[in-house]
Amino acid sequence: MKALVHPVIPPRPVTAAQVAAAGATAVESGAAAVEDTIAALATPSGTSALALIRVCGPASRKLAADIFHRDAAGLTPRRACHGLYRATEDGRVLDDLVWVFAAGPATATGEDTLELSCHGNPLIVQLILDDLFKRGCRPAEPGEFTRRAFLNGKLELTQAEAVMDLIHARSERALAAAQRQLQGDLGRHLEALIARVLAVLARIEVYIDFPDEDLPPENRRQVQAELGDVLRGTQRLLATHRYGDLLRDGLKTVLLGAPNAGKSSLLNALVGRERALVSAEPGTTRDFIEERLQVGAHLLRLIDTAGVNPAPGEIERLGIAKTAERLAEADLVLWVVDASAADSPALPPAFAAYLTPEKTLRVRNKIDLAPAALAGSVADSAVPCPTLAVSALTGDGMEALREAIVALADGLRPSLFAEESIAVNARHADALRRAQLAFETALAGLDAAAPAPIELVSGDLRAGLDALGEIAGRVDNERMLDALFANFCIGK
Repeated sequence: MKALVHPVIPPRPVTAAQVAAAGATAVESGAAAVEDTIAALATPSGTSALALIRVCGPASRKLAADIFHRDAAGLTPRRACHGLYRATEDGRVLDDLVWVFAAGPATATGEDTLELSCHGNPLIVQLILDDLFKRGCRPAEPGEFTRRAFLNGKLELTQAEAVMDLIHARSERALAAAQRQLQGDLGRHLEALIARVLAVLARIEVYIDFPDEDLPPENRRQVQAELGDVLRGTQRLLATHRYGDLLRDGLKTVLLGAPNAGKSSLLNALVGRERALVSAEPGTTRDFIEERLQVGAHLLRLIDTAGVNPAPGEIERLGIAKTAERLAEADLVLWVVDASAADSPALPPAFAAYLTPEKTLRVRNKIDLAPAALAGSVADSAVPCPTLAVSALTGDGMEALREAIVALADGLRPSLFAEESIAVNARHADALRRAQLAFETALAGLDAAAPAPIELVSGDLRAGLDALGEIAGRVDNERMLDALFANFCIGK
């Protein structure tokens, strides 16, 4: 998709004087004038079969020609070539590798690039990087390749952020959301929203700019309706923030129950290893234990908590207090009861209040120890949630439990969008909240009972438009970009 227009913001190593001398200005294409050439290892450090070194900048063509003794003008872009990398000082061979030159602007960053696929010996990698630095390159900063792609109009800011989400996605749902955002889905929703705000602004400001023209009377009711649609669109995007957090961090899944109900055994059975200590002695778990687990397309943060004992000791009381804290934050709850016991202890009312049917599964554990009558029965519960019978020891019912967890997790996805592409992050959410407040203020100013001057309404709309522009990258804020790209890995 076409990139949104944004002011040019030079990378940190380029000084204001250099930018002025190069004549770098904000242009329609958003292209950035860059003087230096950067290099970095783009694959993880350590020993491997192969490693990829990326070079980006105006000297890339000359470097390829000098290193591999080719005619710079005759280099064929995007052709993989085999060659010996020789050191610039003494001509010794550093490695036998494959290299590819690509000419800008038809590259990922919009600039000339050179990629070296060498052997993955860390010593070889370091020798080649040191040689590139001697030839005039400088080390790339974290996220600088992606930052250049953004500054050169190859990516929107939301797409640049999606690169980091794609790298760190730990579930299929998170991966799908990152891929859709990288394809520009969030940008398209924002563009549509910005276009509607601009249409409302144009309708309002014509009366400010041309007060003496023979215009029809202001129709505030129509403007209210259009602005109401804008506000609802902003709220829909903002409502996906929590789902975005769940995708990136995982679903907080609390194992809750009485002492010795088998919570730790269930945790071990789900993760497939002895993660928590298990003992016949009640109250083994005094503090919470957390483990990440992929279930279906979802990432879970399984949290084994201290047993809820109606008569706890001092240490148990502290553990139960932490259980209450984890339960208040839970996205999913596995309420574990002992199927071999004739009576299950009732949960304290303060705990039971958190067990809503939308996020709770009642798990009757230890069916291998239960008499036949108890194993096949389902006791009445104060919480009308789905109930499953399992044995963490033998594995009976565990597959059904995993399927039930997936179904419950699927229900947490907001139904605001047909696709799963929209999951805004914390930066987006902050800007959307400010946009929402601005649009609400503008809408209140159009109220016939207490109308505000149309100039104030216009100002509120512009404030909301600026907030939406921050998400898309229409913002001249280098400090914000520094903070954003500083979280990227070097070489990306």
